[in-house]
Amino acid sequence: MFGWFKNFSAPSALRAAGVLGMNARNFHVIAKYNSRKLYPLVDDKVLTKTLANNIGISTPKLIGKIEFQYEVKNILDIIGDNKEFVIKPAQGSGGKGVLVITNYQDGIFTTASGRKITYKEVYQHISNILSGLYSLGGKYDKAIVEELVHFSDVFKDYSYQGVPDVRLIVYKGYPIMAMTRLPTKASGGRANLHQGAVGVGLDIQTGRALHGVLNNMPITHQPDTGADLLQIQVPFWKEHLFIGALAYDMTGLGYLGADIVLDARKGPMMLELNARPGLAIQIANGVGLRSRIKEVDKYYPSGLSAEERVEFVLNYKRAK
Repeated sequence: MFGWFKNFSAPSALRAAGVLGMNARNFHVIAKYNSRKLYPLVDDKVLTKTLANNIGISTPKLIGKIEFQYEVKNILDIIGDNKEFVIKPAQGSGGKGVLVITNYQDGIFTTASGRKITYKEVYQHISNILSGLYSLGGKYDKAIVEELVHFSDVFKDYSYQGVPDVRLIVYKGYPIMAMTRLPTKASGGRANLHQGAVGVGLDIQTGRALHGVLNNMPITHQPDTGADLLQIQVPFWKEHLFIGALAYDMTGLGYLGADIVLDARKGPMMLELNARPGLAIQIANGVGLRSRIKEVDKYYPSGLSAEERVEFVLNYKRAK
């Protein structure tokens, strides 16, 4: 599956193979289809969550937010009776600054990895978020506290401690490529490929596993559990695609990444959106994004509703 990628050393050969590079993504796709004025709709997670809820997209419940340093001391009041929750930067990226608490009791916070931390450590973490340590461009940020997602049992053998998600690439409102990102011990329970999570490419029409990748190398089994990655089948697949299609309607961004989690009780929920999604998804799929983009431009109709776009994707007959 990696032959198409590893055997091409020249940029021209990669382009011929349908691979979308960073420069082409930035100048010919993002700059063309993502107006800068729309970026705040996805860069600010509080705003994204509000917009999503307004059009019926399910998201993890917002417990509270902290905007100023003098408010950090109110964190226990914000948490209230919640024993588990997530603290994250409103404008963070790449999973940086996300603190997952699986239990809070008697002044002690337990993280997803089982580590015990104190109120003082949580206070400092929130202060770091507000100072912009984890935000895009290092700007002053807000800290948000939201409910902890309980991921579906379908992923229990494939994920180490953290919450797995599905990344969809959406172009002109059509989901065109997908992968699931699976936390590992090396990634610290984070579903981030650059931090050591496993990526598994998913068939865009069925949600079935295609190929696994870890640190840009092929992999067939989850490194911590030994589970066969190629047995993954994401349930409620049509609902996942519908969230991605609606994200386009909600933001107007012609090229975006939609991160979706599958909660055991609430089904698919949109976690966040990204106006500059990464390109590693091509390796996990063994297919170039440039090819899929050209396909949409040439064969996919315009003017369809989100439901109609999803149906078109599910029934599209791709040339062999």
